[in-house]
Amino acid sequence: MKTVRSRTRATLFTALALCAPGFASCAERAVVLPAPQLDETAGQRPASESAVFAGGCFWGVQKVFQHVKGVQRAVSGYAGGDAQSAEYEIVSTGRTGHAESVQVTFDPAVVSYGTLLRVFFSVAHDPTELNYQGPDHGTQYRSEIFTQSATQQHIAEAYVHQLDQSQVFGQKIVTRIEPLNRFYAAEGYHQDYATLHPDSPYIYTFDLPKVHHLEQLYPDLYRRDPVLVASGR
Repeated sequence: MKTVRSRTRATLFTALALCAPGFASCAERAVVLPAPQLDETAGQRPASESAVFAGGCFWGVQKVFQHVKGVQRAVSGYAGGDAQSAEYEIVSTGRTGHAESVQVTFDPAVVSYGTLLRVFFSVAHDPTELNYQGPDHGTQYRSEIFTQSATQQHIAEAYVHQLDQSQVFGQKIVTRIEPLNRFYAAEGYHQDYATLHPDSPYIYTFDLPKVHHLEQLYPDLYRRDPVLVASGR
């Protein structure tokens, strides 16, 4: 059963292998994507909105969205399963139906849902990896968008179709899209994990480069100081 400590230690060896000569550099995996052709219009935007994304380990996905302007809160948690199984040690078995997920609360007047999708597909994870991300394997690390309205569903489906048609990834996107049943916040020690443990081999290798990619590719979206769960901001 995977724990925070074992994930950090074990993936050090995977990190060294993935970043060794002969493999693509860990800093070269972001993909420049076109903006969504379909997005929310001004009349569709509520005062505040939330989106739930699953894209591998929630530490890195949370970290990315905490650095996006207009994001008011990004919380690591679980989606896809039930309340009884929404615990890290149980989710880590891969048998609960849950995916490690991040609930992003944002101001649509500053950043749109479509723009968050662009960040999700571009720098937060690799949407062509089926039931794994990098060194983390299992359905709990799947790529999935949990939608909370018909508008979100339509925009997400349209963007996946747009990206597949453009063949920007060279492989078909495997991201699942389905309505959110319920989001369960993860244990406190998972919140802000990448910010609190920047020297962890796992964080340094797999997550901090994602934030660097965000700053490089989308400087107008990037905020230097992350909006942290612990700060209450």
